[in-house]
Amino acid sequence: MSDTRLSVGDTAPDFTAPTDSGTFSLADLRGKKVVLYFYPAAMTPGCTTQACDFRDSLDALNGAGYEVVGVSKDSPAKLAQFREEEGLTFTLVSDPDLAVQNAYGAWGMKKLYGKEIEGTLRSTLVIDEDGKVALAQYNVKATGHVAKLRRDLGLD
Repeated sequence: MSDTRLSVGDTAPDFTAPTDSGTFSLADLRGKKVVLYFYPAAMTPGCTTQACDFRDSLDALNGAGYEVVGVSKDSPAKLAQFREEEGLTFTLVSDPDLAVQNAYGAWGMKKLYGKEIEGTLRSTLVIDEDGKVALAQYNVKATGHVAKLRRDLGLD
């Protein structure tokens, strides 16, 4: 478990991980802006709402030069099912060993229904063209987060 959260100006850790359709490497997006978001589990109500909000905002984000990448501990097969059911057109990364979530401080203790549990901290990091963290938001809400992110990025 990592309690090390990234801050604005930190170098975003490079990683390569499986997706539902192959392999994703953050280094391949150097020179582009990336919205990297971490969510607990595909096909759950909150995560579906958040993913669909990103899907519905993709034109605005892509138009401003942002690539959207979602990361969860789900298997590539589950990610493929999620993509199919919700019409998701951005990259979904599988992180079953939690290496990416730990590197980004997106795994740790959280409250769920009043109990402390270890799990994915719903988080969004924006990475600039040079691979530096431009925005780091931890423990975000599933509902309304993408609209707030768009405002924070000056897209609304």
